[in-house]
Amino acid sequence: MFVLGIDPGLSRCGYGVVRKYGSDLAATAGGVVTTEPDLPLQERLRVLYTELRALVAEIHPDAVVVERVFFQTNVRTAMATGQAGGVALLVAAEAGCEVAQYSANEVKQAVVGFGGATKDQVQRMVAALVGLDEPPKPPDVADALALAVCHVTSQPLRRAIEIAGSGRRK
Repeated sequence: MFVLGIDPGLSRCGYGVVRKYGSDLAATAGGVVTTEPDLPLQERLRVLYTELRALVAEIHPDAVVVERVFFQTNVRTAMATGQAGGVALLVAAEAGCEVAQYSANEVKQAVVGFGGATKDQVQRMVAALVGLDEPPKPPDVADALALAVCHVTSQPLRRAIEIAGSGRRK
């Protein structure tokens, strides 16, 4: 499985690619898409759309995972994050990829084992899980890789739950 994690943001949108080989995980790419703060909102969203679309076209992920905005104290930041997340979801849908969303707490629970984990704990655990010598930087990349790891590791359970819920077996 080849998963693209996206940590949405209007100024800085992190991405990370994780490939699962049997039971082993490996980070194969990571980075940040940035937009200029002095551009109008619609232009920033267009830049984000264009960059993410090119990224998805280049790597052909099996799934795209986008962080779900669950709670933020700053309404302006929450709106910008939500708009960036919407662009990421659109790009994934256009490409025909499987799409999933997880909250930050769900990701922390899956990666660290504790929904209240710190950013530093997430970064260190992501590095260990995907075979990196040091925690990925900037934090946007670590968060995107954590999203991908969360999906790759929870996908078998999600599928089993779906099958059980539908009353059918494969």
